[in-house]
Amino acid sequence: MGYSVGQVAGYSGVTVRTLHHYDEIGLLVPGGRTHAGHRRYSDADLDRLQQILFYRELGFPLEEVAVLLDDPASDPQAHLRRQHALLTERIEKLRKMAAAVQHAMEARTMGINLTPEEKFEVFGDFDPDEYAEEAERRWGGTDAWAQSQRRSASYTKEDWRRINAEAEDIKRRLAELLEAGVPATAPEAMDVAEDYRAWLGANHYDCGYQMHVCLGEMYVADERFTRYFDTTRPGLAVYTRDAIVANATRHGHPPA
Repeated sequence: MGYSVGQVAGYSGVTVRTLHHYDEIGLLVPGGRTHAGHRRYSDADLDRLQQILFYRELGFPLEEVAVLLDDPASDPQAHLRRQHALLTERIEKLRKMAAAVQHAMEARTMGINLTPEEKFEVFGDFDPDEYAEEAERRWGGTDAWAQSQRRSASYTKEDWRRINAEAEDIKRRLAELLEAGVPATAPEAMDVAEDYRAWLGANHYDCGYQMHVCLGEMYVADERFTRYFDTTRPGLAVYTRDAIVANATRHGHPPA
């Protein structure tokens, strides 16, 4: 009997109106009809809808999606390879954007002494200044903010590249420990958390253990920070927070 248009809409999250439109333009024509003329979708139709929604999510116009799906030279494996390549490209772009968000939200990119061209070269098409107002609202009255402002104003393009690379290396090391099943309370994880705290102090502002714990909690509470960490590996935000807390406790500064 297949699936009704309402069932398919419920499974896929698209509206019935959208499914009707796809039918009208020939992008997704249901494989059958009832005696009353109602659309009935087969499993193959649902597979095609999944492909359509994937390409739409990546920003492909419907006309291009139709060409991709109806290409007689393509096969399901070819579609999977193409999708894998597109997803990998998008993940990398999102990773870089998330890294820039983190830097901005921690007030580490405020007052960057870069030209617009240099800023674009370092941060791509993400502008950290868009988050300046929120960062100042959250930390503007703190000594850490003032210290970060002074340091950031003197950094060059090369400085920011080095700082960003060091941050990525710290995140990579934590992700590798998480993937290897090393507990966040293990000495190896706490050592990386301590390196992270030292990196903040060397490049941005003096970061005591209690402040570091507060940052760790923010990584879990604020979905933007969580995405930054979890884009590298699911669960990394919580793992990072737990390693920071364990390290602070190890040094005699348990969470208040």
